[in-house]
Amino acid sequence: MKKKTKIGIIICDRYRSCAGGKCFRALQNREGAFDIYGKDEDVELVGYTSCGGCPGGNIEYTPEELRKNGAEVIHFATGFIVGYPPCPYIDHFQKFIEDKYKMKVVVGTHPIPQKYLITHTNLGTWESPEWEGWLKPAMADEKTRLAYD
Repeated sequence: MKKKTKIGIIICDRYRSCAGGKCFRALQNREGAFDIYGKDEDVELVGYTSCGGCPGGNIEYTPEELRKNGAEVIHFATGFIVGYPPCPYIDHFQKFIEDKYKMKVVVGTHPIPQKYLITHTNLGTWESPEWEGWLKPAMADEKTRLAYD
């Protein structure tokens, strides 16, 4: 019997009208931050919502709703890290959810598109040490990043 993991995705509110195409493609292909799930593992998306806008009003209760739907893991969409500017609350949101709801939080969904990597590298956005951990799950090789441009 295949292992089944239920996940929820929270997106940055500035992308609230996003249809989730890159996230869903990456989940199906196990790319970006979804490469932690094996091809032989069933992954079910049980919720998809926004943070509610700065400073993240939905973060207080959305994880509880996602957990009621069976979510074991919350993914913050890649938009949290590639947006202009990146979300300044990632660390607070992650710590809050992990502490209050005892749920694993993964920063990232689809691979970081190449165009965003270039821009943020040129701007020096991701130079502080904490970014290394937040970027790692959604980083991919150049070919894959280009496929998500």
